[in-house]
Amino acid sequence: MAADMFHADADAIADHPLLNRARRLWETLANAPVSFASSGGPAGPAGPAVVVSPASALCPPSWAGIVVLGDAAIATAPTESAALVLRRALASVPVDSLTRPETVRAVLPVSDVLGPASLAYLSGADFRPAHPDGAVEPLASDHPDLQGLLRSAEPEDVAESGMEEITSPAFVVRVGTDVVAAAGYRTWPAETAHVCVLTHPRWRGRRLARHTSSAAVAHALAAGSLPQWRARPPASRRVARSLGFQELGRQLSIRLAVDALGGARG
Repeated sequence: MAADMFHADADAIADHPLLNRARRLWETLANAPVSFASSGGPAGPAGPAVVVSPASALCPPSWAGIVVLGDAAIATAPTESAALVLRRALASVPVDSLTRPETVRAVLPVSDVLGPASLAYLSGADFRPAHPDGAVEPLASDHPDLQGLLRSAEPEDVAESGMEEITSPAFVVRVGTDVVAAAGYRTWPAETAHVCVLTHPRWRGRRLARHTSSAAVAHALAAGSLPQWRARPPASRRVARSLGFQELGRQLSIRLAVDALGGARG
């Protein structure tokens, strides 16, 4: 399970050289002054640093977002009353449990949840590039052949992949003339490259995601960017690990029940 794997690795990654870069990224995405403060260990009951940020990119609009990186966490809330609820409820929750939906549901009035998603990062020294048998071809992000893959894949898969939002070239594999797998990245703040990958369902299980994403990651590293791999499906996480990515944290978005926020002002 994702939480158990993170718990096992937390001590080892506490001083990881990528951790500060990842934390700077998510502090920027919070869209309000906040910082990761170490709890002294993954089980420490410090709770997250919670700030009010209606424009937070840690979560969808009007939701609350929680991000754990190493042994510290930050959270954003859409309103003052929601922030007060989060601070009270999460103050005694161990850091390594803050992104477990079952734990959060037990202490907060949650109406919906997105995640958790693992957050993995990669340095050039740790990169293990793939060496595909066939060619990986670069295409412009608006190339008609790439758009053909986006139209033929399931809408849920396209949305999960993020391929519609890439700002890099797309790196693709063809079968005949058809693009059946593609990867690229979207430029995020703090010189971060958010990796996006999509394989047509009929062509999964053939290592195409690894081949295309390896090319995208190499392009990002050459540009001096920090590759980020955010994933929920286990198969996607396995691809990231095969390239050398290390999971440094998790992200969870929650929608608080509106009716339960009225009493938070008291």
